[in-house]
Amino acid sequence: MEQKAFQDYYPDHFAHCYGCGKLNTSGHQIKSYWEGEESVCRFLPEPDHTAIPGYVYGGLIASLIDCHGTGTAAAAAYRAEKRAMDTEPAFRFLTASLHVDYLKPTPLGVILEVRGRVKEVKGRKVVIEATVSAEGVVTARGEVVAVHVPERMIEELLQK
Repeated sequence: MEQKAFQDYYPDHFAHCYGCGKLNTSGHQIKSYWEGEESVCRFLPEPDHTAIPGYVYGGLIASLIDCHGTGTAAAAAYRAEKRAMDTEPAFRFLTASLHVDYLKPTPLGVILEVRGRVKEVKGRKVVIEATVSAEGVVTARGEVVAVHVPERMIEELLQK
């Protein structure tokens, strides 16, 4: 049986994000999974993701860290409550803070690996540390502070 990605569990009203929304056919549609205590996402940049010829633009790298981080935050929240990801109420997180350090130019044309580690789960907040690697070389690292989607936003979405 094929393992479902964290993002595959998002209810449809939460599945429109450009980076990770399964319903956004123009977006990246990243997929994140647990590998032990780390989360992992693999993504092959398209030629459109060019900064300068041969290298990925920084916005894509930030987007990968951001969306992988919020997906990992949701999965970590389920783990913390010892719940399956298909149970209600659904957890969905938004980015409260995103910090990215660009360590080396990231080459285009190779699969990028984003790895996340849960740094903290506290109340409505989850902090994720992440790295982006190309061919085994870490090219960026970041931190995502993710918070539960506010209840009023959920109510607004469900009314639409």
